[in-house]
Amino acid sequence: MIDARKFFIGGKWVDPINGTDRHVIDSATEDPIATISLGGSADADAAVAAAKSAFPSWSVSTREERLGLLEEILAIYRRRRSELADAVTNEMGAPTDLSNGLHTALGEIHIEAFIEVLKNFDFGHALRPDRRRDHILYEPIGVCALITPWNWPLNQMLLKVLPAMATGCTSVLKPSEEAPLSALIIAEIFDEAGVPAGVFNLVNGDGAGVGNCLTAHPDVDLVSFTGSTRAGVAITKNAADTVKRVSLELGGKGANIIFADAVENAVKAGARRCFNNSGQTCIAPTRMLVERSRYDQAVKEATEVAESLSVDLPQKSGAHIGPVVNASQFDRIQNYIDIGIQEGANLTAGGPGRPDGHNRGYFVKPTVFADCTTDMTIVKEEIFGPVLTMMPFDTEEDAIAFANDTPFGLANYIQTSDGVRANRVARALRSGMVEINNEVRAPGSPFGGYKQSGNGREGGTWGFEEFLEVKSVTGWFSDEV
Repeated sequence: MIDARKFFIGGKWVDPINGTDRHVIDSATEDPIATISLGGSADADAAVAAAKSAFPSWSVSTREERLGLLEEILAIYRRRRSELADAVTNEMGAPTDLSNGLHTALGEIHIEAFIEVLKNFDFGHALRPDRRRDHILYEPIGVCALITPWNWPLNQMLLKVLPAMATGCTSVLKPSEEAPLSALIIAEIFDEAGVPAGVFNLVNGDGAGVGNCLTAHPDVDLVSFTGSTRAGVAITKNAADTVKRVSLELGGKGANIIFADAVENAVKAGARRCFNNSGQTCIAPTRMLVERSRYDQAVKEATEVAESLSVDLPQKSGAHIGPVVNASQFDRIQNYIDIGIQEGANLTAGGPGRPDGHNRGYFVKPTVFADCTTDMTIVKEEIFGPVLTMMPFDTEEDAIAFANDTPFGLANYIQTSDGVRANRVARALRSGMVEINNEVRAPGSPFGGYKQSGNGREGGTWGFEEFLEVKSVTGWFSDEV
């Protein structure tokens, strides 16, 4: 069993002040694999104090100093990618090929992208050519509390920690207590890279403990949170008394609109995308809307994908899906499957219970519900598991209305060969991201949503701006910053 109780505060690995032991569970076996400590208010206070102490010097560090640090972090990250992949597989059940592939690749891509942003980011400029003594400065906001989820741990940590560091902020990271092992390796990488003491700090804990302390803390200037909409609402309320900035990346219920002229593999690709990472992805295309002339065939194709997709141990190589992260997530998904059946959706694949051959572990069958309606619970609420819902539509207007009929607005998808229609529908969809014909976003693209999917953006220049204050100066004497 791994002993991972220590926190990283002020450039040192330290024992908890008032910690409580908690096991990290292998979701495939239900056995404990590590012990962490859930910190308390004293631990959160110590981490914030270290970040606050480091801010005056780090906030005035040069672009070259920060670039050198990020480049060193990138080199060490590449060297330790296999360790990070093993941690992700063990802590949240991602199959090893997925962990060694997309999970760790995304982290490397983010580091590379933020290095490029930092090289060219304009931290100060004249208001306009005829008002050169009116100057606009972009300055680090201060101490940042970064609270990250378990489903894509590396992706979400690096989307927050790196722009905070690159813009001159200091931070306290609270990773998910479900998947903390990869975060500890990230802290080791930062330590080895020479991140100055207090610029980055890590405290493990749960939302009710360390999370609440950080979000309400008077010395925290910004909270960046990724997780459920319910938790995002609670964090916003908790932060309100100190009027700090709160950036939220929350839930989603992505619609995948498949027109009759979509490419032949559009349905199968959409179903596989829904089931990827065991469905534990906020941007998963979980609502498949198919033009009626193609709908019956689409149901057959999606069902075939679900029935052909194996579910197996995450430590095995292959294209299978692994377990979901924990018992409560398993129970939540099973409850939604039961509700779908009770509400009259047509179950064409999967269903309740574990897949054959798995009598323990949090394994869920890839599940397809056809002939759904917009008033069904499984269509309205985020399930966060390998469950696809399908509906037919008759007109473009119907498809847009169905897609927008949700409190969420994170990512939507369009499949069509008609470029004019694709662009028109993309403009009409109320979401922060739209993907046409499975063309993935480029590194440095903004990530975030509308409505109850959150506010703010991560990635690229938009990710930098989240961590910066805007200062207007009149009477500026020089064009140099």
